[in-house]
Amino acid sequence: MTKTIRINLTDHTDFSYDIKIGVEINSILKNIGESLPQSFVITDSNVYNLYIKAIKESFSTNRILVVQAGEKSKNRKTKEMLENKLLSMNVTRDSLIVACGGGVIGDLAGFVAATLLRGVPFIQIPTTLLSQVDSSIGGKVAVDHPLGKNLIGAFYNPKKVYIDVNALKTLSEREFRSGMAEVIKYAAILDQNLFSFLLENHANIIHLKQSSLIHIISRCCELKKMIVEKDERETGLRRVLNFGHTIGHAVESLSKYKLTHGEAISIGMAAEAKISASLGILKRSDMELLTSLLELYKLPTLIPSRMNLKKIIESTIHDKKVQRGKVYYTLLEQIGKARVGVELTSDRAIKSFSK
Repeated sequence: MTKTIRINLTDHTDFSYDIKIGVEINSILKNIGESLPQSFVITDSNVYNLYIKAIKESFSTNRILVVQAGEKSKNRKTKEMLENKLLSMNVTRDSLIVACGGGVIGDLAGFVAATLLRGVPFIQIPTTLLSQVDSSIGGKVAVDHPLGKNLIGAFYNPKKVYIDVNALKTLSEREFRSGMAEVIKYAAILDQNLFSFLLENHANIIHLKQSSLIHIISRCCELKKMIVEKDERETGLRRVLNFGHTIGHAVESLSKYKLTHGEAISIGMAAEAKISASLGILKRSDMELLTSLLELYKLPTLIPSRMNLKKIIESTIHDKKVQRGKVYYTLLEQIGKARVGVELTSDRAIKSFSK
């Protein structure tokens, strides 16, 4: 069963695109390679080894670019390397860049596409749960900086997003659970019914039952569609998606990426829910319910003991969402509803968390 969700972005220029859920990666790669011989695929070492036969059969050797798997590849040095290779292979504005991999590849390849020749079209083939429900959708592309995640980037939409649910069977348990953090985020901030579904269908989801996976992925895509269509450039409403990410990004960076993105965001959500409750915005019972759901999916909810809370809060000043030196949090009002733009000083954030 294939499902199509269309992202409509037509305010100035038509940047609309389709998300196709339920397709098969090998077929997509083959179709692209045969119909668009001028296309290039960018992937990582793990994904390349998984789909090596389809990639080699679909793309000539000099059009396959492989980077080392992991967050450490998401930097300006790797971006420059990819740009040098593409330019040496005579990439043009009529070429197509295929980002095949998780969030790191999607962000990295998308940023290359956004800036090379002032814009080369690209498509996303996300292979992780996290990238399927979040990072491949919405047009945010970026690389990391030593001061923090995604500090150098652009808004640049793909031409299409192809989601193969069966790709999730190739993930480690840790990687899959990491992706569930973003699914839980969507439920916590936007959809109480999805939150209930995650509670009631835990076994089916963890055992990768296809119907349950298609349901949660489709619903997350629909929720992000709703937000992105109203606020493509993150000037207001889209900031609701930042719940858990202010503290989460700081925790992830300070862990030197030993924590996965999802693990860090899980810790961030638990911390920001606690701050919400301490400020009287959120009922303690809802804070405990969110924490319980995160723990049900075996996600961490406590700041690692080796990390200093003050240092975490202070490092949020380097977050890309900071405005005029002020840190604005997205906090939780209740399950299914968030509050955007809560300004907190470092002292107040620390005091609220410590209550």
